[in-house]
Amino acid sequence: MALKNFFKFGKKKKKEEEIEETKETEKNEKIKKNIENKENKENKEEKIKKGNEISEKNKKLKNEKKSEENENKEEKEEKIEKTKKKPKLKPLKDRLATPKKGFFSKLKEMFLGKTIDDELYEELEELLIQSDIGMDMTMEIVADLEKQVAKKRLKASQDVYEELKELLKDKLVYNTEENTKLDIQDGKLNIILVVGVNGVGKTTSIGKIAKKLKDEGKKVIIGAGDTFRAAAIEQIEEWGKRTGVEVVKQSHGSDPAAVIFDTVKTAKNRNFDVAILDTAGRLHNKRDLMKELEKINKIIKEQSGNDKFETLLVIDSTTGQNGLEQAKIFNEIVDLTGIILTKFDGTAKGGIIFPITNELKKPIKFIGVGEGIEDLRKFDSKEFVEAIFSD
Repeated sequence: MALKNFFKFGKKKKKEEEIEETKETEKNEKIKKNIENKENKENKEEKIKKGNEISEKNKKLKNEKKSEENENKEEKEEKIEKTKKKPKLKPLKDRLATPKKGFFSKLKEMFLGKTIDDELYEELEELLIQSDIGMDMTMEIVADLEKQVAKKRLKASQDVYEELKELLKDKLVYNTEENTKLDIQDGKLNIILVVGVNGVGKTTSIGKIAKKLKDEGKKVIIGAGDTFRAAAIEQIEEWGKRTGVEVVKQSHGSDPAAVIFDTVKTAKNRNFDVAILDTAGRLHNKRDLMKELEKINKIIKEQSGNDKFETLLVIDSTTGQNGLEQAKIFNEIVDLTGIILTKFDGTAKGGIIFPITNELKKPIKFIGVGEGIEDLRKFDSKEFVEAIFSD
């Protein structure tokens, strides 16, 4: 009985041990599983972290590559832009075909095989007057020519023609290379005041000068000061869009001086290099025009701090002696620093260029020889003389 109980107890104990061992195994398995889960979770987080880091790195590399590509593209585009050939300018002599066929070709033809006598000088006087040189300058030129011919004892008509050419060159004495340049200085606000009657090409000249200066790297602003003509304001705005130049304007009929005030103030406060100012082109009342321009000049000086600035007069060269009279009136009212002669490629006879610069004692800064932006050319007296007297 005791032995039976012993075996029974032994079995019971063994079973308990087996249950305990199973529990221990399960516990260990659970701990192992928890450890594995924890490791897997950490590994997963580590993988996600690494994945994110790789993703961020790839994204950064991609952005850097994209940025580099954009920079290269911009550099490439800039290089292409810089290496683009500018429109090839036609030689000036080709642009001056009409004046050359008119005044200058007739001038040369007149001397061919002619005897040097009073009749020749009378014929020359008539041609010079017809070619818009004007009575006073014509008399002066012919008198000087007669003196030089007598002094040098010239006999051949070709020699007299060459002497006349030199006399005409002398009438452009104020057009030195230094005088014909725009006075634009670095590190300060430069003012260009543009005056002239309606219809001479004033607004177009302003737009073309703005484009030239912008292409030279200048920061340019335009003041639409011809407020009496809505068309003038619209034209200036259009030029502003075409050239990417800012325009200051007010409504049609506003006080021009107010526009000039706003433009100069804006230009100074925002560090513009050049302010180009348009003005009203009314000439029917000289007194009103004088008062208006005096007011504008005062505002420019007060706002910019500049006592001296460019004041350019635009003249339509096809108007001949009428253009010279306009020039004289404006020269009395304002301190002109130079002249822009427009439409010189059209029906202009050509001679007007001599009395305008000689009588006013002012240089010609630009000459208009076509519709294109590049056709408002800086005036070079040597190039001009060579062009008009070339075959």
